Amino acid sequence: MSRSKPQTPDDLRPLVEAALFATAQPIALAELADLLGASQRATRQAIEALVVEYTDRPHGALEIGMDGEGFILQVKPLFQRVVDRLLPTDLPQSVLRTLSYIAARAPIMQREVVEARGSGAYDHIKELVERRLVEKVPSGNSFELRVGERFAEYFRIDHEKLAPTLERLQSRR
Repeated sequence: MSRSKPQTPDDLRPLVEAALFATAQPIALAELADLLGASQRATRQAIEALVVEYTDRPHGALEIGMDGEGFILQVKPLFQRVVDRLLPTDLPQSVLRTLSYIAARAPIMQREVVEARGSGAYDHIKELVERRLVEKVPSGNSFELRVGERFAEYFRIDHEKLAPTLERLQSRR
């Protein structure tokens, strides 16, 4: 037996909540309504009801965020620090490229990374060290870089499986 399309904001509310939870980026009202097979009016009313519901929770850590691109279920800024420790945030493409360069050649000297990636690599390395994705060990007038303790966690790689992969990458150099 198939379920009929949700028609009321109350019918839509759990579906909207699930969709907002599942998306990594804000989703536009029109796109969300289309996804749910509902009107934009009913979808907006369901979102508004969820905003009130989350706001009324005195000890809640979640909220419905809205920006020019759409809506998203997100952690309130007060609790973001805890989440950042558990789940790293997305890295900008340039920083991710620097990380992949380091991982594929680790251990590697910082000056070599800067020669290959440009002077912006200093900022990338600083961010990667702060996030513990890269370790930086003094070596002469430079630093030796290697993947850090959170590298495997960030990419959701089993720690035991990571070592052989890094060894294979390094043996291809």
